[in-house]
Amino acid sequence: MGSDTVEIEPLPRPPDAVVRVPGSKSYTNRALVAAALATGTSRLDSALFGDDTRHMARCLDAIGIRVRADEANCRFDVEGRGGDVPASRAELFVGNAGTVARFLPPLLALGNGEFVLDGVPRMRERPLGPLLDAITALGGSVESIAGTATLPVRLSARGLEGGRVEMPADTSSQFVSGLLLAGPYMRKGLDLTVTTRAVSRPYLDMTLDTMTRFGIEVRRSPSHFTVPTGVYRATQYTVEPDASAASYFFAAAAVTGGRVRVDGLGSATLQGDAAFVDVLARMGCTVTRTETSTTVQGPAVGGLRGVDVDMSDMSDVAQTLAVIAPFAATPTHITGIGFIRGKETDRIEATVAELRRLGVDARADADGISVNPSRPRSATVETYDDHRMAMSFALVGLLVKGVRIADPACCAKTFPAYFEVLDSLRDTSPHPA
Repeated sequence: MGSDTVEIEPLPRPPDAVVRVPGSKSYTNRALVAAALATGTSRLDSALFGDDTRHMARCLDAIGIRVRADEANCRFDVEGRGGDVPASRAELFVGNAGTVARFLPPLLALGNGEFVLDGVPRMRERPLGPLLDAITALGGSVESIAGTATLPVRLSARGLEGGRVEMPADTSSQFVSGLLLAGPYMRKGLDLTVTTRAVSRPYLDMTLDTMTRFGIEVRRSPSHFTVPTGVYRATQYTVEPDASAASYFFAAAAVTGGRVRVDGLGSATLQGDAAFVDVLARMGCTVTRTETSTTVQGPAVGGLRGVDVDMSDMSDVAQTLAVIAPFAATPTHITGIGFIRGKETDRIEATVAELRRLGVDARADADGISVNPSRPRSATVETYDDHRMAMSFALVGLLVKGVRIADPACCAKTFPAYFEVLDSLRDTSPHPA
């Protein structure tokens, strides 16, 4: 953005807009892994170009899997190597990307060589233990260099035997997804039992959907996954819009009494965060879904109702709800999200701290956040190098003058043009019904 803060100007009137958001980060990085393991060249269209996907693409390129990036057309071309990892040695940097840190170790373990994976200081605090234990149980050799079950890790790769393994998923579903994606190339396939309730369960559906699109069918019961040996087929893959990114614009409609439509995000999506609009409906919004779009119409300003909601399956939009909750007429209680304390920042404590900075009556609970109706005031919001802090708290500025967002450039992780798109809500030309 060229500055350390950006001030959000309140909207002069409720928006009536069609908003284009980037492709799904989660689908893009899953598809990059599947394409890298496939036989032949895959094309990923409408892909996200953000920090997380760039880190994935660079890491794949560094291990000898060629990834051609066409950012202008939101396209990756990936020359898959049929499960081969060409490099025998590499030092890889994942930045602050959880998907890269959790998806790459199983893929690297399929190879034959020595690999070191590291990230930013916060990434060195985020847990990897269940994944490292599972890779070891499946015949791999991996260690946390600091002995803390976090990055940096070293893999002495000699392929994975595969077979049966158990692992918890109450900290992150990404551990499970990483193993599933590599499963077809384990010598005995993968027979995985999840020993806890999985958090963010819809992301597992997205992983299986991606694998199916690349030609591998996984047998699944609620806590058990059987991945056969096989080879991903190269394919042309179109990434759907990111439901987490769309949440900010649906929330903008909710608090301003406006209307926002996102095309390409329809009723068939598997993205768990798409259910955020159902929460908005409970709060008094009108939601219209078709096969190809989702539209939210907010009530008149002051017409929002608070909600009690378990957001364990859509935790990435918990902050979005928390920042619009002060504008509701009754309290909001968000539960089921204790695990987001281990995300890019402690998202519970950070969200409550910044709500209070804005004069909001908010409380951090053991597994969630409680917010009472309040009149937010102007302030500079700290963002903790967390893109979702920046994007969610910007919504307050659509109604409250003098709200500034620190370090707006952190949005480059998943939505580099976020503030430009948010500003486009000032174009209130009616959109087609």
